Amino acid sequence: MKNIYRIETNNWYIERIIFLVAGILILTGVILSLLVNSNWLILVVLVGVMMVVFSITGYCPMAILLHKIGKKGKCNR
Repeated sequence: MKNIYRIETNNWYIERIIFLVAGILILTGVILSLLVNSNWLILVVLVGVMMVVFSITGYCPMAILLHKIGKKGKCNR
């Protein structure tokens, strides 16, 4: 393997926070669907849909919120 993509972990940029929140929401939805009610899978579906929408359109409500509270994107150092 010649090239392995690895992002810097010393700063919390918008992109990194979005991945963290999405991962937490997905894991929470799966765990709650197993332990409480299968309707919690709706949360997993919504997170997945927003990730697809973001990748196609570039629109991400979480990124807008994080930018408004002062977080910077990886490209906006």
